[in-house]
Amino acid sequence: MLKNKTILITGSTSGIGLGIALEFAKQNTNVILNGFGSADDIEAAIKAVQQLTDGEVVYSDANMLKVDEIEQMIENANQQFGMVDILVNNAGIQHVSCVEDFPVQKWDDIIAINLSSAFHTVRLCLPNMRKANWGRIINIASVHGLVASPGKSAYVAAKHGIVGLTKEVALETAEVNITSNAICPAFTLTPLIEQQILNKAKVTGDKKSAIDALLSEKQPSKTFVEVKQLGQLAVFLCSDAAEQMTGTSIPVDGGWTAQ
Repeated sequence: MLKNKTILITGSTSGIGLGIALEFAKQNTNVILNGFGSADDIEAAIKAVQQLTDGEVVYSDANMLKVDEIEQMIENANQQFGMVDILVNNAGIQHVSCVEDFPVQKWDDIIAINLSSAFHTVRLCLPNMRKANWGRIINIASVHGLVASPGKSAYVAAKHGIVGLTKEVALETAEVNITSNAICPAFTLTPLIEQQILNKAKVTGDKKSAIDALLSEKQPSKTFVEVKQLGQLAVFLCSDAAEQMTGTSIPVDGGWTAQ
């Protein structure tokens, strides 16, 4: 279905981004990975994706804080593959603190990586998508793009912004074969959430009770969202069946936002 299409996924050397890359690789796409990590971890990610696709797999170390590096990443993709057909904005960081104590630099970095980088990738990829009359933009927002939680002001603000950007781009591209959608996961077992579990374990005494406490607070299913599920949903959003789905924000949250 998506063979020979090129997908760029920001923040894809681990966690949700890598899970999405693996699912698209099964569709024989070209895959552009991006993110940080040790040389061994990046090499392992590339190898895992390459094993699943007949397409090419490349890696960009572009820093999502730096507009010039984002621009160079897209230019390199266009030169190598012609265009980015599928754009997945997944890069994100987190910091937890009450508003009055929130470090200003942390706020700026979270807004830049979690929101502004998506604006830059979208603005740079859209011209070629318009020329091709085909493109898929998927923004990995969060349940926190739909509801708030204390202590996460920058993250909540950025993810609400991503949901708004998703809708706006959908309206601007509604008359061409380009869709713009957001996926809003709840607790998914990624390095970001793993750190929250470890922090909570210092209070609860052990990891299992920390997991139970974390999930019972918000997530009625009391089970983590699986990275693979998010990847499969992203693939669906690029299918013919989802051609009329645009501007949506899809919760994958075990019932969190149903409360």
